[in-house]
Amino acid sequence: MTSFDARLRLRGQGGLPLGVEIDLTGDRMRVSANGSYIASWALRDIKVSPEHDGFHIEAEGEEVILNLADESRFATEIGLHSRQYLGNGS
Repeated sequence: MTSFDARLRLRGQGGLPLGVEIDLTGDRMRVSANGSYIASWALRDIKVSPEHDGFHIEAEGEEVILNLADESRFATEIGLHSRQYLGNGS
């Protein structure tokens, strides 16, 4: 199991981001907060775009933004190639 601590916010909404854990086990991305699942998506069904303000995740007609401490490892685990990744110099 590969997991990451992250901060999640909805695109276009203010307020403090939600502390979440991202689990990339198998072919799914699972998002949980305080031990409760918020979302579970098949990796083939989501679009991940690294942007200047975090990783934009599009799934089921919604978009969330994730900020992670270990951006490079997340990019590798999610399958982004180095030429696609626009992170902090990694």
